[in-house]
Formats: sequence, C-alpha cells, structure tokens
Amino acid sequence: MDKFIRLEGLVAPLDRDNVDTDAIIPKQFLKSIKRSGFGPNLFDEWRYLDMGQPGEDCTNRPRNPDFLLNQPRYQGAQILLTRKNFGCGSSREHAPWALLDYGFTVILAESYADIFFNNCFKNGILPIVLPGKVLDALFAQVEAAPGYKLTIDLEKQAVICPDGTSLPFEVDAFRKECLINGWDDIGLTLLHADEIRSFESKRRIEQPWLFA
Repeated sequence: MDKFIRLEGLVAPLDRDNVDTDAIIPKQFLKSIKRSGFGPNLFDEWRYLDMGQPGEDCTNRPRNPDFLLNQPRYQGAQILLTRKNFGCGSSREHAPWALLDYGFTVILAESYADIFFNNCFKNGILPIVLPGKVLDALFAQVEAAPGYKLTIDLEKQAVICPDGTSLPFEVDAFRKECLINGWDDIGLTLLHADEIRSFESKRRIEQPWLFA
C-alpha cells in the first residue's frame, strides 16, 4: 500500500452518527474481491436516486443533489469529516476499499467500530479520533469556507488547520510505523523474506519426503 506521511487535503463533511458499512458500500457490491473499482459506488444509496448494480456505469445515473459527494465544492476531497461510531455494522473490508478507491485517505470522527477501524489501517487509511467539540468546530469551519483544507501530519500526530491551529491525535506506534512505511500484512511478511527462504531450504533438506 502507499506510504502515508503528510497530507494536505480538501475536507468533505458527513454530519451523521452511526454510519454503517452497508451505507458505505451496499451489499450488492460485495461480490468482487479486487479491492478496486468500488469508488463510484461509495455511499451508493445516498449518492444516487436509483438502485445501483455491480458493474453498472454510474456516469448517467440520477444523482441526489443534496448529498455532499455530488456537490462541486467537495469534489476531490481526501479527508472525510464525520461523527460517532463510523463504520458500524458488518465487518466487510469492502468499506475501506470503497473509501480509498474514491480518494479518501483520512477520516476524522469521534469514534469508530473496532473492525472497521482496524481494516482502515490495513488498507492505508488513517482513521483519527477527535473530541466531539473539536469536530463541531471543524464542521462549522468547513461549512463557512468553500475549499476548506486540513493538513494531516502523521509523524507529528497533528491535524493542522488553515489558521495554524494544531490538533493533536493519538495513534498506535506500530500502526503509525506501518502507514509511514506503506506496510500492509503482505508487506510485513516480506520483511522476513530471507528468514522464510532459509527456513524453507532447511526444511526441504531435513524433511525431503514432504516435497516428493
């Protein structure tokens, strides 16, 4: 996965609690396990006025003009601002796949469902926990200023506002190291490639009958 160190990105505000994974990517799109191509169907039932289907070209589908991702001011957003218990519901890994494929690499929320939270880190998304009052202020600032951007500095563990205000956040040291280096589970395994090859060679000599 891509390295994450620092990002200056446009913010899109989803002012809802308890956004579940079926809202993030509805169940009919779970047939594919490619990890890509889910972006057009992110928040499908809120984003469009008809029922989406896997493999469908979304270009000409009727869109809900009131939904934030259909509004010109939020096009190209990379930071999703939301509320409590984001990513609740089923444990589908397709939810972070859809967010990442759309272009979101950072989420700011008061809390997350545990499995979704873990899946974000495994797929290169940084889910940041901020207090409710801080989020309230950010929602107000985003609403008041079209083109509102934040800078996310993972090394310093800070969300930096346009006026220079720095909002600290906590992140597990191991997860931080993985994001900064772009290590997913496969990448972490490949760090030990030499030891794995050595073990396999030794086993082939000591237990040749396993390879007959």
